[in-house]
Amino acid sequence: MTDETTTPPLPPGALPPVGLAEMDRLADRAATVIERLRDRVYAPDARKRLDLRFNVRTAAEMAGRTEKAIRDAEDDGRLPAPDKDPETNRRTGYSLGQVNAMRDLFGTRPWRAEGDPPCVLAVQNFKGGVAKSTLVTHLAQYLALKGYRVCVIDCDSQASTTAVFGLNPDVDVDETEDTLYPYFRHGGPPSLHYALRATYWPGIAMIPANLGLYDSEYELAARMAREGNVLDRLREGVGTIADGFDVVLLDPPPALGMISLNVLRAATALLIPAPPNNIDFGSTAHFLRMMGATLGEISRHGGARDYDFVKIVATKMNDGKSAHVAIKRMMDAVFPQDMLGATLKDSAEIDNATANLGTVYETTGAAARTETHRRCRTYLDAVGREVETLIRRTWPSHRASLRKEGVI
Repeated sequence: MTDETTTPPLPPGALPPVGLAEMDRLADRAATVIERLRDRVYAPDARKRLDLRFNVRTAAEMAGRTEKAIRDAEDDGRLPAPDKDPETNRRTGYSLGQVNAMRDLFGTRPWRAEGDPPCVLAVQNFKGGVAKSTLVTHLAQYLALKGYRVCVIDCDSQASTTAVFGLNPDVDVDETEDTLYPYFRHGGPPSLHYALRATYWPGIAMIPANLGLYDSEYELAARMAREGNVLDRLREGVGTIADGFDVVLLDPPPALGMISLNVLRAATALLIPAPPNNIDFGSTAHFLRMMGATLGEISRHGGARDYDFVKIVATKMNDGKSAHVAIKRMMDAVFPQDMLGATLKDSAEIDNATANLGTVYETTGAAARTETHRRCRTYLDAVGREVETLIRRTWPSHRASLRKEGVI
């Protein structure tokens, strides 16, 4: 007898069919690759640490005081004695936490005043691969180095930003407790405090993400059908925690869905990353038109939403490619008031840091002393500085200082 379940032989040269079992095996193999990559970066039960150290001159510049003022404060006990090498008795440098203690002592924190609104800044583009998460993570760390209080909310189920900040999305993050998902559900928590987590970066807290957050798309769509407008849910949630921060950075998914619409409604300012190539910039042009139409449509349900600023930033820019230079020139001509002056350059330094789930700002040792690293750091600082100025311009208490600095 012939077994009826036996698969008939394939004709010569024919490809075997790919069914659900084969797709499951493919997913398992992909998960194995990801696990090996993460094992290489994450030691068992280990947490990322920030190993940055600053010499007394750099610490003084960051704290806005002289080296003598720091030494005097250490001598009279207002600041703790500096860490020293037991063999050489020389200072080993100051951590960012210690620099922030100096800022607190001298009253040089750049925080917004109590009456200033926190800046809720979304780095938004519906296309993937435009350096959105790269911009979010480096901007968050630039602002933290300056002494601001920053909250990063990872709204993308791919969780790239979560991974860069030292959390393994598959192990350290529970979508039923740690992400935005519980808040988006019907009858969810009244505030987002439940999901806030400190990071290894002083001054940066975050709400992480993982793959389970994607279920929020269905949850919000179902609630929209039952309850009407739920597009301000994230805006309401951000409002419950924003008073504790100067800047809230939103990293949305690269798609036009319910979470992205919530991000657009929650943000008070937008950065739109756009690589200067035909395909990516064409997608950005479609995104701008789609965003305008979408905001117009949802404003009829939830009211109009204005932004303090909207800026396009050229990302993954390669000055050695004539096409990039030509398209960037065209972007500057078409958007003379809307382009960020600084650009996020395409750099091997960023790629190398990302491969180790890190950033250029936390690179230390010999790798941080190369000319390539310094050049990349200069580009990143220029982007951060320009965005910082835009943020400060939204704070009434900073306008006198900005005028004194000649910025406005």
